[in-house]
Amino acid sequence: MDKVVHFEIPADDVERAKKFYKKVFDWKMEAFSDMEYTMIQTTAVDENHMPTEQGAINGGMMKRQVPVKCPVITIAVQDIEQTLNNVKKMGGESVRGKMQVGDMGYAAYFKDTEGNVIGLWQKIS
Repeated sequence: MDKVVHFEIPADDVERAKKFYKKVFDWKMEAFSDMEYTMIQTTAVDENHMPTEQGAINGGMMKRQVPVKCPVITIAVQDIEQTLNNVKKMGGESVRGKMQVGDMGYAAYFKDTEGNVIGLWQKIS
């Protein structure tokens, strides 16, 4: 069973949104300017930046853009390409194909049969 491992919050004004979530929920923010992305820490992490609390997830924030215009959940899978093939077979569509994210892994986005954009994550083995 593949699990939800991450969330993303798009924002029109990223600095304003970071301030909001930090003040309301006490989340920690770490900006990666080269990627125009902010990591959001909602729970304690280990040395590999993975949550130490079972079931807890962390997330990210970026400028609102296609395909991420609304909050997105991300599901960890073994093989993004195979998963995207399965998405297409079941009536969904790929909206951003497999892309490498530094030395951490690969990401992709698809649209389900209801029009929701969902993220995929594959760790580098």
